[in-house]
Amino acid sequence: MSIFRRLRDLTVASVNDALDSMEDPVVMLNQYMRDMEVEIGQVEVAVARQVALEKKFRQQWEEAQSLIEKRDRQVKLALTEGEDELARRALADKKQYEARAQEYETLYLTAADAAAQMREKLAELKEEFYKMRAKKFTLMARAQVARTQKQVNQAVVGMGNQTAGKGFARMEEKVMRMEAEAQISGQWKQTAFGLDNALSGLEKDDLDAELASIKAAMQDKKTSASPENHS
Repeated sequence: MSIFRRLRDLTVASVNDALDSMEDPVVMLNQYMRDMEVEIGQVEVAVARQVALEKKFRQQWEEAQSLIEKRDRQVKLALTEGEDELARRALADKKQYEARAQEYETLYLTAADAAAQMREKLAELKEEFYKMRAKKFTLMARAQVARTQKQVNQAVVGMGNQTAGKGFARMEEKVMRMEAEAQISGQWKQTAFGLDNALSGLEKDDLDAELASIKAAMQDKKTSASPENHS
């Protein structure tokens, strides 16, 4: 396969995929129904014209038949009256109407047969239209269900991939980190408070010892200054 043929096939495939994605079933079904309605309307006009033509040829055939009967009576009447020449003329005219009547009969029968066939085709087309119209509502309902189901499935699948899902996961991680930091901070404060208490206790013990030392020194000084010690 040549490179140009492969490129052509790829191009055709791409175009077909694009067209397929653009075809909304609901829109296309409505368009098909409108096309069928237009076609039915055109056929109805054609049938009406054919029926009119059938009636015209039948009327001409019947008129020719009536003139044949009239000329036949006139031929007999002329012969009865001894008007042979007039009877001959009437007979010749009768022959012309007979030829014309045969022609009109052929046209009428042909037109009638065509009109009957066209009526039959029109009836079939209308029956098909009614079937398609009933099927259209079913297909439209199925398309709507499929479209809704697809949207739901895409939403569910997209929760883990789209921005909203990622955002929720990031915020959850941040909240967990904040909770951990708060817990660690609380433990550190409790430890520091305990240390402060312990150190405070030590400082209190130191003060007591220092006070005791000061009291002892004062007592020794007082004892040294007593008169008993000087005598």
